[in-house]
Amino acid sequence: MTKPRLYLSPPHLMGNEAELLTEALQSGWIAPLGPQVDAFEREFAEAVGAPYALALSSGTAAIHLALIEAGVQAGDEVVVSTLTFAASAFPVVYLGGRPVFIDSESTSWNMDPNLLAEWLHKRAQLGKLPKAVVLVHLYGQSADIAPILRLCQEYGIALIEDAAEALGATYRGKSPGTFGLAGIFSFNGNKIITTSGGGMLVSHDERLIQHARKLATQAREPFPYYEHAEIGYNYRLSNLLAAVGRAQLRTLEERVQKRRWIFEQYRQRLGDLPGVSFMPEAPWGRCTRWLSIILLDERETGVSPEAVRLALEAENIEARPVWKPLHLQPVFQGCEVVGGAVAESLFQRGLCLPSGTGMTEADIERIAAIIRRVVLRS
Repeated sequence: MTKPRLYLSPPHLMGNEAELLTEALQSGWIAPLGPQVDAFEREFAEAVGAPYALALSSGTAAIHLALIEAGVQAGDEVVVSTLTFAASAFPVVYLGGRPVFIDSESTSWNMDPNLLAEWLHKRAQLGKLPKAVVLVHLYGQSADIAPILRLCQEYGIALIEDAAEALGATYRGKSPGTFGLAGIFSFNGNKIITTSGGGMLVSHDERLIQHARKLATQAREPFPYYEHAEIGYNYRLSNLLAAVGRAQLRTLEERVQKRRWIFEQYRQRLGDLPGVSFMPEAPWGRCTRWLSIILLDERETGVSPEAVRLALEAENIEARPVWKPLHLQPVFQGCEVVGGAVAESLFQRGLCLPSGTGMTEADIERIAAIIRRVVLRS
C-alpha cells in the first residue's frame, strides 16, 4: 500500500474556519468585499502592529501596488533580494522597471546590508540611485532591517518589505513588514496562514492605503457612473476568503509554535549527521521556521541534496531545493547582480523539508529515518 503523501507545507484547518465561512454565506456577502474583509483588515493590522491594511487577491498584487505607490515607472531600477521566489521581482517588470539583485548574508540568508551599502554609495556618486528596495524576509526569518532602512532613508529610496513568508516572525520585538513605506504578506495555500489565495498590504501611510485601495478596485472614481482617471486592477480579496483568513489568524501563535517544534524535532534527529546543518536563527528576532531547511555538504555526507530529495520522493514525501537565486533565472538574464556566491551556495546545498502544522511526530520520524539512511548509507 502506498504510504500517505507528506507535502511541504499544506493548508491546515485548526478551528472555526467553517463557522466564519458559514457566517459569511448566511450574510449574503459572497461577492468581493464585505464585512469579513473589513474585519480581516482590522484584525490583521492589529496583529502585526500596522495602523492600516488592505486585503488583496495575492501577495504579488500587494508588491505591485506598493511599487506603484513608491512611484516606480518604466526605466527605474529596483533593488531586490536575489534569494527569493520570482514573485518578489516580477511586479518590477510589470511596471517596466529593471531589478538589481543583491546577495544574501549568512546570518539570516536575507539581503546583505553591507553589499547594499557599497552598491548604493557607488550609484550615488554616479547620480543613478534606484527607486525602491524590495527587502525579502525569507523562510519565516526577518532580514536585518535597521541598517537597510537607514540606507533607504539616507538616499531617499522607498523600502518595501516582502514579508510573504514571515508572518509571525519578529525583528527586535516588532513584526517585519511594518518598518518601511509598505509591507506585504501572502496567504497562499502553503503559507503559515492561508485564505487559499490572497495577500495583504500594510503601511503607516493612510493615504497610500487609500490610493492602493482605489487602484485595487479598478480605480473607479466617485461618480454614480463608471469613470476612470487611472489604470486600475481587480486585486481585492473576496468576503468568503477573508472569513477563512480571520479564523486562521486567530491561531497564528499556535501555528508558529508548531513550526518551531517541527524544526526542533528535525534538529534533534538529524543534527548529529556529518555534513548536515540547519538554517540559523538570526539574533535580532524570532524565526517562525515556516519551512525547516537542512544544508548538506556533499564533501562530508557523500550524497547530494538531490539524492536525498529523490529518496524522500520515492517514499511519497515532498521536499524542495532552496529558492534558485533570481540572478540565475533565465527570465532575469542580463540584470545586474551584486555578489551572488552566498545565495548560490545555499541553493546548491539547501533542502526544504515538510513543515506543515498538521504534521505528527511519527511523520517527522518517517522523514528523518530516510535522511539518516541515505546519509549514513545504512
